[in-house]
Amino acid sequence: MTSSSAPRTSDIPLQFVKGVGPVRAAALARLGVKSPHDFLHWLPRCHYDRGEVRPIARLREGEAATIWGTVRRIGEKRTRTGKHQFIAEIGDESGRIECIWWNQRFLRTVFAEGDTVIVTGKVERYGRLQMSPADFEVITSEEYEAIHAVGMVPAYRPVEGAGRKAIRRIAWTIVNEFAPLVEDSLAPNHRGLMPLPEALRAAHFPENAEQLAKARERLAYDELFALQVEIAARRRVAEQARVGRALRISDHLDNRIRLRFPFKLTRAQDRVIRDLRRELAGGRPMSRLLQGDVGSGKTLVAAYAVLAAVGNKAQAAVMAPTEILAEQHVRTFTKMLAGSRVRIAFLGGGTKSKGRLETLKQIAAGDVDLVIGTHAVIQKDVVFRELALVVIDEQQKFGVMQRAALQKKGKGPHVLVITATPIPRTLAMTLYGDLDVSVLDELPPGRKPVHTRALPPSKRAEAIRFVRTKLREGRQAYFVFPLIDESDKVAALAATKEQERLLAELAPFKVALLHGRMTGAEKDAVMAEFRAGRASVLVSTLVVEVGIDVPNATVMVVGDAERYGLAPLHQLRGRIGRGVHEGHCLVMAEPGNERIAELCATSDGFKIAEADLRLRGPGEIHGTRQSGLPEFRVADLVRDQKLLLWAREDSRRQSYDGAR
Repeated sequence: MTSSSAPRTSDIPLQFVKGVGPVRAAALARLGVKSPHDFLHWLPRCHYDRGEVRPIARLREGEAATIWGTVRRIGEKRTRTGKHQFIAEIGDESGRIECIWWNQRFLRTVFAEGDTVIVTGKVERYGRLQMSPADFEVITSEEYEAIHAVGMVPAYRPVEGAGRKAIRRIAWTIVNEFAPLVEDSLAPNHRGLMPLPEALRAAHFPENAEQLAKARERLAYDELFALQVEIAARRRVAEQARVGRALRISDHLDNRIRLRFPFKLTRAQDRVIRDLRRELAGGRPMSRLLQGDVGSGKTLVAAYAVLAAVGNKAQAAVMAPTEILAEQHVRTFTKMLAGSRVRIAFLGGGTKSKGRLETLKQIAAGDVDLVIGTHAVIQKDVVFRELALVVIDEQQKFGVMQRAALQKKGKGPHVLVITATPIPRTLAMTLYGDLDVSVLDELPPGRKPVHTRALPPSKRAEAIRFVRTKLREGRQAYFVFPLIDESDKVAALAATKEQERLLAELAPFKVALLHGRMTGAEKDAVMAEFRAGRASVLVSTLVVEVGIDVPNATVMVVGDAERYGLAPLHQLRGRIGRGVHEGHCLVMAEPGNERIAELCATSDGFKIAEADLRLRGPGEIHGTRQSGLPEFRVADLVRDQKLLLWAREDSRRQSYDGAR
């Protein structure tokens, strides 16, 4: 711990650090580096492991090596092609070697015979061994610190107006002068983590790869801890909140709700519903994440919670990311509640203004029991009389602020968050650490398997023959493509163009088109035609990823499948095999794609999610950026699961000294 009188690294203007000045300070500020504190946390992009110094006599062709010796001779020459060579012969006690630089005339002012130098580069043979230097240093005194050409050498992002050596020298100055001043809020040897001043130094100038790994571990922990503190604070606020309306579910109400369901609940659904009954009746608002694989019956569990609210004479709201999914919920609830007195209203972006005003009046007056819609549900003019339950479907496509906006529509409403995209445990802990998690890990009986097969684009004719066979059997099919229209900028299949091809290839079967630029009414008309079987094939973009439920559709063909992540591909596959017939998913992709291989190897959504996180990284997982996942500088949710668990435990116990 340092004296409180020591200057804080965040308070010192960067321009006054040796080697910086106002011009370089301005360039660094444009990169977000405005103080020594910022620079300490502006970590190198990578490190070049330039290893130990080797005797010249032990150099071998083809290897990268570092030598330390004396300049014995310097010279210059021009090749037949007009290129300039600067040559410095370096010698040590074991031998000599020529180091050759191309087109760097300024070196004549840098080197002099007799200089002591360190050179690192690749050893090559052109008649005899030579070295092509990647970096070098001229040792000017016994106190000179070699930081450019030997050991673990940091490489930083380019800075306008400053060369890589200048930035490295600035980093060396800041690390030596300011890292020792950094106060460490962790207790000594906490979980065996490296002290923060030492970690910051080693993150820039480690002695070896092992020390760099320990530094990275400490800094990753700090990032994860800071996030978990924020999540823990949100959780404490939620736990201290009082519920606006406790929803008590008697055995009589429980039986009435279950009679509305078309089939017996699975054991997993029963287990989750027991949790819901307990929490809905409590004095604090429920905050629960429900995740499960496609077809595991999440909507039924959500319906139970909705009917519990309505059965307590309160209002419920269901928010979905797309109008197609929201309208699917309207159909599901309307069918389930046929003959009941439950009043349902729909709010979408395309709702006509006159009808919308009337719907808003009914919601505010309490004349609507269940509101289903898109983002339109959280608009300011939507006022509930007594909102007791909020259901957010496909939460990963909404942000944290959108979830909070819907919660504010009521006085401490219960919240049930649903995702049909299974989330790995580490990611769920990070994104939804303020929620309790329920998992539906069991599929309803009778759910048919989906057979997944990868085909190269050259076998398109085979895919078309297979689809035609299924259409003749009375089944229906989806074709999904990345683009709506052809593009000069992106070489990918387009739905509009592919529909034209399929009309000819699959005649006389009717081929319909669905995409995101259609109006709500146009989408409704297309989907009604497909559901009724008047169209045998639906050509679409990723808009069919969720919310489409046509049991007779048993074939899914995905064009340019390598353009999608694993989670969207798994969701697309989940659109088929929903009836009494087996599903078949044909993914058209060039051989050798690891994501496609994972998709074909398993239908387990949680294994798919883990693979997607591993292959793409958390920042690229579908929807996680807008859901509040930070872009970590150091932490990695795949690699750092142990650190995440530590951070979560420590944030809850508040064993971390000092505020972040």
